[in-house]
Amino acid sequence: MNLALFDLDYTLLTGDSDHAWGEFLVEEGVVDGAEYARKNDFYWQQYKAGTLDIREYLAFTLASIAGKSTTELVPLHQRYMAKKIEPMIGLKALAIVKNHAHDLGAIVTATNAFITAPIAARFGVPHLIACDVEIVDGRYTGRTVGEPSFRDGKVTRVKQWLGAMGKQLPDFERSYFYSDSHNDLALMEAVTHPVAVNPDDSLRAHAQAQGWPIISTR
Repeated sequence: MNLALFDLDYTLLTGDSDHAWGEFLVEEGVVDGAEYARKNDFYWQQYKAGTLDIREYLAFTLASIAGKSTTELVPLHQRYMAKKIEPMIGLKALAIVKNHAHDLGAIVTATNAFITAPIAARFGVPHLIACDVEIVDGRYTGRTVGEPSFRDGKVTRVKQWLGAMGKQLPDFERSYFYSDSHNDLALMEAVTHPVAVNPDDSLRAHAQAQGWPIISTR
């Protein structure tokens, strides 16, 4: 069995689920429109520039669900999936996941688990490594739990996940990681078969220099 790891935003999806959640909240009138949109765009630009403080960003985005129960957010998330996520899912991305159906597969994303768990289920990927969110007495606290799965943290979280199964990355003859972002270079360099998907300029240059495959799902 091989190992297949997938980034989510701009890799399996044609957009960013985290940023889209912020847009959705504004459109639904759940948050203060202008100010929330400004901060949402600000953090998105930081992410692209590689300067994002992930804990600061998580505090911002998780504030929108703090104090709410897991059940009361289900209808809101379902509307978000229909309105924002389904249009981002293409046949090429679904085919990539299907090609790894017999491998040990996981989505590895810096987007929080509240947003991404239903998306991973939609793709049929059995495991999700995301920024974990705290739930106390059935309600989201707005706080995170453990190491954020961002940049080097993705490598840490993958190793922890495999370790819980008594496995390590070298145990796999082939280990794949599909990603679009230079923020994911640490994990791409940790696997045997990194694949650049819709890469940003920095990742594209690195992939070309290393001879990594470059593909598009658009």
